[in-house]
Amino acid sequence: MNNYSEQFALFSPSHLFMLGLTVGTILLLFKMRKMFVQYNKHDHIRMFIVIGLFLSEAFLHIWYLREGTWDAQFMLPLQLCSISLILSIVMLLSRNYFLFEVTFFLGIGGATQALLTPELIYDFPHFRYFHFFLAHILIVIASVYMVIYEGFKPTLRSVWRAILALNILATFVFLMNRMTGGNYMFLSRKPSNPSLLDLLGDYPWYILSLEFVALFIFLLLYLPFYIFSLRTKPKAP
Repeated sequence: MNNYSEQFALFSPSHLFMLGLTVGTILLLFKMRKMFVQYNKHDHIRMFIVIGLFLSEAFLHIWYLREGTWDAQFMLPLQLCSISLILSIVMLLSRNYFLFEVTFFLGIGGATQALLTPELIYDFPHFRYFHFFLAHILIVIASVYMVIYEGFKPTLRSVWRAILALNILATFVFLMNRMTGGNYMFLSRKPSNPSLLDLLGDYPWYILSLEFVALFIFLLLYLPFYIFSLRTKPKAP
C-alpha cells in the first residue's frame, strides 16, 4: 500500500463521482421517504448509518496500525469531522436534539468542506479514498436523515448553540495539540493541500476569520428552514 502511485486530484472524475454520490443519496432518501416510513424501514437506514460510521472509524485505525503509522500526533479522533462522526453515532442512537443541533451545523458544514476540498493523497481504488469519502458522506447523511425521517429542524438558537459547542471543542483540541504536537482542526497551522484557509490570512489570524466563516456557513445551512417557516406561518386575520 505504501507504494501506491495514484495521487488524488481535485475535481478529477473520481472526485466528481463521490460528490455526485453524495447529492444522489440525499435526493434518493428524500424521494423514498414515504415508502420507507410506510413500511417501517427508516430505522434500518438509521442503524445502517450508525454501523457505517462506526466501521469507517474502526477500519481507519486498523489500517494505520497495520501500516505501522498510528501516531497520537496525527491519528486521534480530534479533527472536526472525526468529532462530528462520533457525535453523529451518539445522536442517531439517542435521537438527542441538542446533539442534532451540533452535528447538523458542525457535521454538514465541516464534512461538506472536506468533500469539496479533500485533504487526501490516495485516489481510487485505494482504501483511504473509499474511507475518506464514505465517512464524510455518512456524516452529512446522518443529520439529513434526522431532518427527513425524524422531523428534526434547526432553529436560529441552534446556530448559536453550535457556535458555542464549536468554540468549546476548539479550546479542548487546541490544548491537545499542545500536548501531542498535532494540528487537529488545523489550529496549529494550515493544511498542506489547497483549502478555504488559504483565503483567510496567516496563522493565527485565520482562526479568528474562521469564526466568521463558521457563522456564515451555519446561517446559510439554517436559511432554507427559515424560509420554509415563513411560508408555512399562518397569516394573521
